[in-house]
Amino acid sequence: MRELNRRFKDHYGVPVRVIRRESETQRVIYLRQGYEHECFSPLEQFRRKFREIEGDHEH
Repeated sequence: MRELNRRFKDHYGVPVRVIRRESETQRVIYLRQGYEHECFSPLEQFRRKFREIEGDHEH
């Protein structure tokens, strides 16, 4: 599991904050503003539907 703090936009243009990537399950875990639960997406689907917001991430 790799902890992250990076911002992306989904295919609708809605920003999300990626908080971790689970290599064992090949999932990306992220948070949506105003939604109290963690969301997840399979890594391949995430790569197709989300784009990183340039210049807005921490390593």
